[in-house]
Amino acid sequence: MANMPISEMRLPPHLAHLLAARRLDTAKDVLSLPEVELMAVLDAGLPTTRAAVAHVSEAACPPCQTALALLEECVRLGGGGRLATTLRGLDEALGGGIPMGKLTEVVGPSGIGKTQFCLKLALLAALPEYYGGLDGRVVYIDTESKFSSRRMIEIGQKSFPQIFRQEGLAQKMAGRILVMRPTSLADFTKSLEQMKVTLLQHDVKLLIVDSMAALMSLENEKATAGFRQHPLRWALSFIKSIAEFSRIPVVVTNQVRSQSNDDGYHFSFEVDRKDGNNCAERFDSHLIAALGIQWAHAVTVRLVFESHSGHRFMKVAKSPMSPAVAFPFVVESSGITLLSDEGIDVTGPEITSIRCQGQNVLAR
Repeated sequence: MANMPISEMRLPPHLAHLLAARRLDTAKDVLSLPEVELMAVLDAGLPTTRAAVAHVSEAACPPCQTALALLEECVRLGGGGRLATTLRGLDEALGGGIPMGKLTEVVGPSGIGKTQFCLKLALLAALPEYYGGLDGRVVYIDTESKFSSRRMIEIGQKSFPQIFRQEGLAQKMAGRILVMRPTSLADFTKSLEQMKVTLLQHDVKLLIVDSMAALMSLENEKATAGFRQHPLRWALSFIKSIAEFSRIPVVVTNQVRSQSNDDGYHFSFEVDRKDGNNCAERFDSHLIAALGIQWAHAVTVRLVFESHSGHRFMKVAKSPMSPAVAFPFVVESSGITLLSDEGIDVTGPEITSIRCQGQNVLAR
């Protein structure tokens, strides 16, 4: 709740006007300042300063809830407050699907199927409720120009042929998905700042960022090592606040990188394809999520897409609802399909590993 706007808090009028006049717009602006510094900024005495901190803290602090209240909320939201993926095994593992009000990460090498998964989610969120959808709009932030309306409609036609035979429905579904294509971190930041207004005005039911790692890799090329984490921290905090504020699922894709003593960091899409299988083997067992530990701790659910033993696997690597479990899958014209709804238990180092064997995945 650090980014909660002061304007949304029911503060005493004199405090609200004082904070607005000093351009202290969020809870973080007020609570991150030492008491003496805040007194100077407000040009006020100690009692007024402490009153401002107390009121802002009370407004920004999430209220306590009992376990019974949380259970009743899940029942009221239906399906535990989740967006069903229609992948039965995955939905069962996640307690019904992608959780609302939380941050879900999809991480894996380039070409493994992350965008295919996101396109299907976008379609499902836009479907009418009587077909199992959320009957809402979708904000799809496409940082790598991978979004394809044609592919999304194909997935819809193959997955729900009885629905998409209806005249004009395909156009209606495509019209509900708002695609943004920021070309820099500054553009992305501006989009995020406008996001809360967009969520309210357009009845948005799903936010997708595909992918966050692409923007951060460009930013890191410009930044010095000591300042690389600051943009990521801000973006992470704001995305989480959007999820909590709007109570919608937020799905963010993440790339992978390889770290070695000789080569430093490399993204999987930077592999020289001329190296063939030897190159793929060099990357196997050395892949890690590109956005690092801080990001990994912040997400509620982490889905790892990986390839080994001749198959692609979708692994629930982190979830408060499920132990680590993996499902083999393929990408078809209807989107991602699980080969089995019976998950394979994952233990030990395999929970956090990201494997990618075979040139076919890295080269796509």
